Amino acid sequence: MIGRASGRAIRRTEDDCLALPLCLSRGGADVLVELIMTPAESELLHAALCHALDGHLPPLDAPECRKGVQENLYHR
Repeated sequence: MIGRASGRAIRRTEDDCLALPLCLSRGGADVLVELIMTPAESELLHAALCHALDGHLPPLDAPECRKGVQENLYHR
């Protein structure tokens, strides 16, 4: 199983990439790794996630980039 590494934030690397902390679990063993993405790859992932979330009501504590979606859906 692959999931977000709990309690670890996405960070910028020295070469201006983004490092997404992940936890790989198999057979009771957990390994922490990072998915390193360029800014362009990060934007593509962000866009893909936005499209995948389209039509789903954002939670009240959603990040800033989803606030417009929240306002449009809650104030219909």
